Amino acid sequence: MGSESQPPQTFYDRVWDFVRRVPRGRVVTYGQVAVELGSPAAARAVGYALCNLNEDTNVPWWRVINAKGAISLRGRGANAELQRALLEHEGAEFDHDGIIHLPAYRWWPDEDAGPDFD
Repeated sequence: MGSESQPPQTFYDRVWDFVRRVPRGRVVTYGQVAVELGSPAAARAVGYALCNLNEDTNVPWWRVINAKGAISLRGRGANAELQRALLEHEGAEFDHDGIIHLPAYRWWPDEDAGPDFD
């Protein structure tokens, strides 16, 4: 009985896994995801990964915003309105310019690490 090896995860798989960890009512930025995954120059690739999700995805794509705290969907429109509505439903607040106050809503993975007993 040999051990079954799984194929290596793609960058997109890693993005999706990371975004699944973002709690309700919190956000991360495209660049932050890229840095957390060890690819600091890959913010745009994070966006591409989210654009390539299936419609029935369980990845909360709407929790990823730009570094200014704004929604970054091309052409804005219905998808941008949907993203804002989903974030507001989870408790995020936008200012009159459509900006989320990142210090208040940004999630950092080490927040989930629990107490450090070293």
